[in-house]
Amino acid sequence: MSNLPKHIALIMDGNRRFAKKHHLPDFEGHRHGEETIEPLVDTAIKIGIPYLTFWAFSTENWYRDKIEVNYLLNLFRTVLDRKIDIFHRKNVRLICLGNLERFPQDLIEKTRNWMGKTKNNTAITLNLALSYGGRDEIIRSVNKWHLNKKNRSQPLTKEILSENLDTAGQPDPDLLIRTGGEKRLSGFLLWQIEYAEIYFTDVLWPDFTPSEFRKAIRFYQKRHRRFGR
Repeated sequence: MSNLPKHIALIMDGNRRFAKKHHLPDFEGHRHGEETIEPLVDTAIKIGIPYLTFWAFSTENWYRDKIEVNYLLNLFRTVLDRKIDIFHRKNVRLICLGNLERFPQDLIEKTRNWMGKTKNNTAITLNLALSYGGRDEIIRSVNKWHLNKKNRSQPLTKEILSENLDTAGQPDPDLLIRTGGEKRLSGFLLWQIEYAEIYFTDVLWPDFTPSEFRKAIRFYQKRHRRFGR
């Protein structure tokens, strides 16, 4: 396959609508959605895509019903505890993006342990955006730069800001995929997707199979990117 994106970002939308469609409790939609991730990671490794970013939990999700928020937090705990060894054996490097300090202390420690365990893996970098918002990331990036006193004599440039983002050291996404039929960015990777190709699909996230994933990649391969030139 030629003209492949180096970095694909995905907005995983449609879990609750999937549950409603199948007459399931809302929470079951999230569980089915979680099962979608690993097959896509396997497909990306097989094709040769080095970076994937999944938006799993936004800063706005904290304002959902407390029962649903607690369910999602427990889902992260149990699923990643179970999957981390699988990903590790597959040579996957896991990085968690977002304002992780908002999580319970045990989950903060778990995310650090997961990242530490896989930090030297090289097959693919899997970014999980947790407690993530695009504006929040930019604000945290500027604050990180400002709080470093040696930087205050230097003007803030786009290169410096990029170096302080959660995705520092990674290429910007070439392709952004949003499932579930909505056609908006919702604040995802606002700085990084400046020139990303955007693929919207009506397919609900739990139904987004590797075949649908390849369809989005074929869409990207047909694009002629000029980057505003």
